[in-house]
Amino acid sequence: MKILPLSIDGAYQVIPVLHGDPRGLFGEFYRHDKLTEAVGHPLRLAQGNLSVSARGVVRGIHFADVPPSQAKYVQCVRGAVLDVIVDLRVGSPTFGRWEGVRLDDVDRHAVYIAEGLGHGFCALTDDATLAYLCSETYSPTREHAVHPLDPDLGIEWPADVPQLSARDAAAPSLAEAIDSGLLPNYRDCVDFYASLRVTEQQ
Repeated sequence: MKILPLSIDGAYQVIPVLHGDPRGLFGEFYRHDKLTEAVGHPLRLAQGNLSVSARGVVRGIHFADVPPSQAKYVQCVRGAVLDVIVDLRVGSPTFGRWEGVRLDDVDRHAVYIAEGLGHGFCALTDDATLAYLCSETYSPTREHAVHPLDPDLGIEWPADVPQLSARDAAAPSLAEAIDSGLLPNYRDCVDFYASLRVTEQQ
């Protein structure tokens, strides 16, 4: 397994080694020790989610208050998606930047998304199924969204007519989220990451 940093600090692509023969295949999709080495602290496993989407569905861009926010480890177990990470941390050197990673049931790659980053995806196939490991349980009062079609983000979604939930369609633009003070602060995120490393060492 390789865990490679993406262009946004706190986001990683996980590339498993798959062993196949005529019976099928086997591969490790998660390794506590390797992720801890790459990220600097372990992923606290607090909740697991399963998301199934029709082709053309766009979900996100979702994020949560820091602390504690919610780190995510995401893999596509059926079909394919374009998984998108957005740096929503005000003051970050890459604030407003997005990066997309194809996740599918062939290469079996995964992504790790640190607390404070925004996350979304577009289903490239029908019944595209994502499995999430999350560091915190869902808390609706701490969960927020930025509109995925905001031109200021400029995300190149691979869908002619993206299908959005009512919540995502009503989400504020990036500028509105900035003005309202909704977005996480980069320094607060960095301090929180450091506290997780300290906790691991104790």
